Amino acid sequence: MKNALKSALKRFSAPQVPRQLAANFRELAPAARAQLETSLREHYFTRPIWGEGITPQAYLDSEAGRKDLAAHIHGRLDVFRQTVIPWLDAAHPLEKATILEIGSGTGSSTIALAEQGAQVFAVDIDEPSLAVAKTRRELYGLENILFHRANATEIKNLFAQQRFDFIIFFACLEHMIHDERIQAMRDAWDMLPAGSLWSVVDTPNRLWYFDSHTAHLPFYFWLPDDLAFEYARFSPRQPFNASFHQRDDQAMLRFLRHGRGVSYHEFDLALGDVKELNVVSSLSLFLREQNPLWNLGRRLIRSPNHRFESFLMEVGPDIHPGFYQPSLDLIIRKS
Repeated sequence: MKNALKSALKRFSAPQVPRQLAANFRELAPAARAQLETSLREHYFTRPIWGEGITPQAYLDSEAGRKDLAAHIHGRLDVFRQTVIPWLDAAHPLEKATILEIGSGTGSSTIALAEQGAQVFAVDIDEPSLAVAKTRRELYGLENILFHRANATEIKNLFAQQRFDFIIFFACLEHMIHDERIQAMRDAWDMLPAGSLWSVVDTPNRLWYFDSHTAHLPFYFWLPDDLAFEYARFSPRQPFNASFHQRDDQAMLRFLRHGRGVSYHEFDLALGDVKELNVVSSLSLFLREQNPLWNLGRRLIRSPNHRFESFLMEVGPDIHPGFYQPSLDLIIRKS
């Protein structure tokens, strides 16, 4: 019965993108898609970062590598269009909005924002990723994107004179070390004028019982860093499980940058009392509201995720339930 209910819910739970947003989606011709794949292979998938003795080509030839490449070509953009874009637009129209995107990566999220008519200032620290993102911008024919290579801790000086409607951390807070993360969060908050929106997207919640981001192991986020480093070899995720053997300062830094999660505690430190923050929306809760049938089914099934979320809300502080989701996807309005 449970499996049948899950299958039915999956069929009927696909988010419906508003027509005015879907009308702005741009699609690449096969030749342009091939150019994007070439750029990814030449720039992004050239670094031996997938484990000891694993070449970039060997990674791309693996099942995980093929899925990764496909996600960078179109998968991530499709997901952003279906979920994140309607969510952000519901909080503030993206058309003509001025957005600072921190963590643009290879540009999928940037395209999703810019094709809706936003002026996007996109920041990333990784030059190979930016090379792909610039190629993507040209292939999609979007001129309302300005890319900057910078660390997130530099944004306050880099954009001192610019006013933003949104500042969005896209899947990047978890890849910063503690001092960087607190400074970047605090600086972005300080930069915003009253009424503007601070957002975090696709950042794993350190409180959650299962790490689906890095190690694909239960309770992994809860382990101290040294123990988690050594325990990485038990991860089912290849080649993460073969990437860390000899522990030194550089190896530990690379390990931490793979992502150890973020929780409401950083918000308390960087943005002020988390209980007082004006949280406009959480993506997972927004999607539930868009589909009451899914929310009803979730409660009927009483999945482990639902039970654990209820547990966190019962024992944790009385804060917005968005801080108790598997991923931190939040929009916060500055008062």
